[in-house]
Amino acid sequence: MRWACFFTCVLALAAAAGCSHYQLGTQGRLPFTTVYVAPVQNRTRLPQAQAAISEQVRTALANDGRMSLANSPESADATLTVVLVDFHREVAAVREQDTGLAGEFSETLGALCSLRDNRGNRFFFENRPVSTHRDVFVDSGDPHSSLVGDQLQSEYNTVPLLAQSLADRVAHTVLDVW
Repeated sequence: MRWACFFTCVLALAAAAGCSHYQLGTQGRLPFTTVYVAPVQNRTRLPQAQAAISEQVRTALANDGRMSLANSPESADATLTVVLVDFHREVAAVREQDTGLAGEFSETLGALCSLRDNRGNRFFFENRPVSTHRDVFVDSGDPHSSLVGDQLQSEYNTVPLLAQSLADRVAHTVLDVW
């Protein structure tokens, strides 16, 4: 019995000592302190996506707190460029009333990101692919509603969600210590 108590105490002390230096979050240092986010370029058929994504990327980076945003590439240690290169949808489910019509789409938005070191005139990374997808529900439940109208409204409502999701992935790509 004494040995069991002794080993339990030793095990508890070893576990406590192992966890004593644990810290929440990352200890990695970024090789830059300021970043300029260039306006997003759009090579897709998703109109006006670049403004929403530019805003969301800047917000995601600013919320991290490990670096600050610059207003020009000249005043920044690094420049981030994001080019939207892929937007497509696939049918995920059909309408209950008519299996020839889609009731749900899966939309994918993809981008290529580059982070350039303005001081060393080299890239930290170049044309790194980042993508996200969201499900878009088209079926309004009204059998007489317009499929085209439902789809356009659903896609319009999904663009901010796609933008936020892509921006979060871009921010992780920039802020994760590679």
